Amino acid sequence: MSGDDGADARPDLRLAGFAAAVWLAALAGLHLSVRATGWLAAVAAGLALAAGLLLRRAPIRRYGWITVAVLLGVLCGAAATGARLAVRDAAPVRALVTERALVTAELVVRDDPRRVRGSPGRPAPLLVRVDLVRLTGPDGGRVTGPVRGLVLATDPGWQGLLPGQRVTARGRLAEPRGGDLTAAVLSASGAPVRQGVPSRAQRAAGALRAGLQRACEPLPDAPGGLLPGLVVGDTSRLLPEVEEDFRATGMTHLNAVSGSNVAIVVGAVLLLARWARAGPRTAVALCGLALVGFVVLVRPSPSVVRAAAMGAIGLAALAAGRPRAALPALAAAVAGLVLLDPDLAGDPGFALSVCATGGLLLLAPGWRDALRRRGVPPGLAEALAVPAAAQLACGPVIAGLSATVSLVAVPANLLVVPAVAPATVLGVLAAVLSPVWPGGAEFLAWLASWPARWLVTVASHGAGLPAGNVPWLGGVAGALLLAAVSVALLLAARRRRTRRVVAVVVVAVVLGVAPIRLLASGWPPRGWVVVACAVGQGDAVVLPVAAGRAVVVDAGPEPSGVDGCLRRLRIREVSLLVVSHFHADHVGGVAGVFRGRRVGAVVGPPWTEPPYGVAQVREAARRGGTRVDPVPAGWRWRAGTVELAALGPPYPLRGSRSDPNNNSLVLTATVAGVRILLAGDAETEEQRAVRETVPAAAIRVDVLKVPHHGSAYQDPEFLAAARPAVALICVGVDNDYGHPNPGLLGRLTRGGARVMRTDTDGDVAVVRAGAGLAVVARGVEPGRSR
Repeated sequence: MSGDDGADARPDLRLAGFAAAVWLAALAGLHLSVRATGWLAAVAAGLALAAGLLLRRAPIRRYGWITVAVLLGVLCGAAATGARLAVRDAAPVRALVTERALVTAELVVRDDPRRVRGSPGRPAPLLVRVDLVRLTGPDGGRVTGPVRGLVLATDPGWQGLLPGQRVTARGRLAEPRGGDLTAAVLSASGAPVRQGVPSRAQRAAGALRAGLQRACEPLPDAPGGLLPGLVVGDTSRLLPEVEEDFRATGMTHLNAVSGSNVAIVVGAVLLLARWARAGPRTAVALCGLALVGFVVLVRPSPSVVRAAAMGAIGLAALAAGRPRAALPALAAAVAGLVLLDPDLAGDPGFALSVCATGGLLLLAPGWRDALRRRGVPPGLAEALAVPAAAQLACGPVIAGLSATVSLVAVPANLLVVPAVAPATVLGVLAAVLSPVWPGGAEFLAWLASWPARWLVTVASHGAGLPAGNVPWLGGVAGALLLAAVSVALLLAARRRRTRRVVAVVVVAVVLGVAPIRLLASGWPPRGWVVVACAVGQGDAVVLPVAAGRAVVVDAGPEPSGVDGCLRRLRIREVSLLVVSHFHADHVGGVAGVFRGRRVGAVVGPPWTEPPYGVAQVREAARRGGTRVDPVPAGWRWRAGTVELAALGPPYPLRGSRSDPNNNSLVLTATVAGVRILLAGDAETEEQRAVRETVPAAAIRVDVLKVPHHGSAYQDPEFLAAARPAVALICVGVDNDYGHPNPGLLGRLTRGGARVMRTDTDGDVAVVRAGAGLAVVARGVEPGRSR
């Protein structure tokens, strides 16, 4: 709101203090014990009573009543959360969880099963949120709930379950991570046994969602996977690279149904009602029906429940002729929903949704009116004010979660504003039409795919901009710091004298940070001959062919990791992609190599296992217009400054500890005279076979990419023959495999090698320094997935 640009009405904040106190008390209670939460409620009750008694004598009653409202909010939030914690921590359930008992569980599904990222080399499990109704222990004793639980399952029988479905399953209980109302995690040992069927509403919603997916199948992968996420929050087909681009550009809120989707659908119905000259009450009734149907369609997730509650209260305010009641409606919705379900207090999506709505109500109208008074057209003023207000309000939460501040989020969201509404409306119509006219649904989905393509394009180009995200302090401290900075800037901008100074400072910071990040980062270092990329628990190595061109050996576990590394190295073309073997920690990110780059050729080992890794690489190569060629020992390749030679496997190894690992391609690379040994995940058996079949001089190198992430399965004589000056270990932080092995680290160090690790050093480059070598570590980025 501007101070001297107009006499805007002050926002109605009467319920804001109560709602914020309910929220924060519930959030604190989720991380406390039942007893501590009870003491918090008791203290708040005592202070509220004392404050109420003192109000009769207080000279300023306004602030006194605000204090009482806050204390009552703490009391209500702590009491509601404490009651749920008492159910969660009930002794019979805790006893079974502590024993890690094998139980038979009767449960009710609460949400659609979702795939979660599995460990490299393992299939991704399904995560199912459930209510545990009854648990039968190994001794036949029964524990009656309901309590909240999570099911981890790999059996495909869990895939098609709908919310409300009652099933029976067997599995072993485990401790939850804490910080929410989950009482137990059930690792299911098989398929569920269905008991009855879900409600008609859920079956109808499931049919419509499945119909939308079928309508999107003929579309290209990127828009076809995005559209169901944009319309109904179904991200099961969303490409990993599109998801990463949306995250980098601050557009992830578009993949989760929230207030904007509700506003678009209800707004479309309201426009139709006005076009049909329906009365206010009829229009509100139609909007209410559309709201209920839409919530059932997309499932009652936290952000959708909040948006639906907000929409219902807003419709009531519209019917009563009091549109100014929107902000109290938001506060009432927040307080009511958190009291009903304290788990929402710790949900990041709920926080982002509420913050975005608050920004739209508090900031956007004033900014829009100020722009219009300065001659900006009404539509453009609205388009500028809405994403800027939402991003400013959500910025502290995003900074706390990601430890970064996005410089491209506001322009990216501004560019996609015109495309979101048509894609959403056409997608909803396609879903509704799919059961009765599949052809018409496919046509509507095709129309909706064009605005969806625009979203994909904006996200892709925005994510590709260097310095689009700058590091920031993470956690609560980072969120509070950015909130304080934002509030200070808003207060300073209210005064005419300081407004221009604030604008100049903000522009100077934005324009100043980008060149510094681009030019003064020191990356990539001059004269680099090999870079080990920090991609988590996996391998990705880059060899420079020429300016902007490189050879890539392996692609890590996820597309974002290798893609980010190649962007930082300014690689626009990959002359050759080498796959050492087909485990997921080496090929899971293969799509990231192809993202926005031409790949000249792809080669791999003759050993084509495991099948899912082979299929993943072949599909990525097919989309990129190339194929995967197997190469034997003795194969050679040369381009630019890079020369490659395959030393192994000299022959197929079978019956080893891990046949795919022990049939990895073992390569030597020569880059500008520096010899590099790239050993994939070769273990003791293959290392011994290579040592016995090639001359010792062929193994002697300057740089060794340590085999298998530094595992203990190493041949000492192979390492002694290599005798590297630099040893690079590609490894993930706090991995479950014990990599790298401490004994191996000691052996390499005693052999005279400088050991560098991607888990502690980030991207690592080896550079030529005169007649010798040097290493440059980029460092681990704050908040980056490692």
